[in-house]
Amino acid sequence: MPSEHAIQECLSAVTLPGLSQPLASIANIRMPAEGVCEVVLGFPARSHQQQYEAFLRDSLAAQGLSCEVSVSWEIAAHQASQGIKNMENVRNIIAVASGKGGVGKSTTSVNLALALAAEGARVGLLDADIYGPSVQMMLGVESGVRPKQYGTQYLLPIEAQGIQSMSMAYLVTEKTPMVWRGPMATGALQQLLYQTYWQDLDYLIIDMPPGTGDIQLTLSQKVPVAGAVVVTTPQDIALLDAKKGIEMFAKVSVPVLGVVENMAVHVCSKCGHAEHIFGEGGGEHIARDYAVPMLGALPLSMQIREQADRGAPVVTQAPDSEAAQLYRDMATATAVELARRQRSSAAAPQISISDD
Repeated sequence: MPSEHAIQECLSAVTLPGLSQPLASIANIRMPAEGVCEVVLGFPARSHQQQYEAFLRDSLAAQGLSCEVSVSWEIAAHQASQGIKNMENVRNIIAVASGKGGVGKSTTSVNLALALAAEGARVGLLDADIYGPSVQMMLGVESGVRPKQYGTQYLLPIEAQGIQSMSMAYLVTEKTPMVWRGPMATGALQQLLYQTYWQDLDYLIIDMPPGTGDIQLTLSQKVPVAGAVVVTTPQDIALLDAKKGIEMFAKVSVPVLGVVENMAVHVCSKCGHAEHIFGEGGGEHIARDYAVPMLGALPLSMQIREQADRGAPVVTQAPDSEAAQLYRDMATATAVELARRQRSSAAAPQISISDD
């Protein structure tokens, strides 16, 4: 039988299909018995599980090694920075933000949450846009549905399409304007976040309001955010505001996991002609300038828009479509980057300085 060291060394250097990180940076490799290898990923991978197992066996065989390989995943909990308390029952909080409105941030948030759930994670979605909540509509939750009370101070999240969700829209009517100043809005957000009884979540996706104002700063400074995803379109004005969003997260020490470019290209449904209506390559330029991953580029698609408006997101209602696959790839890239950063942080030496 080949040695454990030889097998682990081989697998550690392997890069799984579709990813760019070596296996050692995103997974634990265990050998509980002779000839048995367990690869425990730091991100959910239900749709790729069998493909990964076959690929790893083939990689070993190419080096003259053999081992029974199984692939599973365990989502590690984010360790909050000093002064911020971790949330119970929530391992990782991911903020989806944009510098301006109208770039498809809420659509990205909803499909990101659903794609992570489809890959085997337990996921929640918080609509932090107090003034213009849209998650209820996009998830197809009927008007008038209200969260039930749990105990004396909690509300139970609304279950929709396999994820837990909470939104101001569940507490008011669709015609009720939130005529609140900043402190009232930030207070309401913290209540929605901390007084919702989230149940054993791997990821809580927060659909942020556009801009870099009170709500964004409060969330970044008082909530244990594991990372942020910045959404933009290719046009120059959106890119300028997206840069402001990245700079804001840098100032409050929230890592940016990457950039998502919406409306990257329009493909005519009649003739198939592809046209970059809002410009080309803007998201890639920002990602390169700030040394963060480009997580995905989504098309300007009538299918995505129509299904979001109907409360039937493309990831769950058309799972075999090209658009759904793009969202799943984006979700995997986000989870992989978070897992890589967490493992890198855990491996870094902890240095303390004292007067002793």
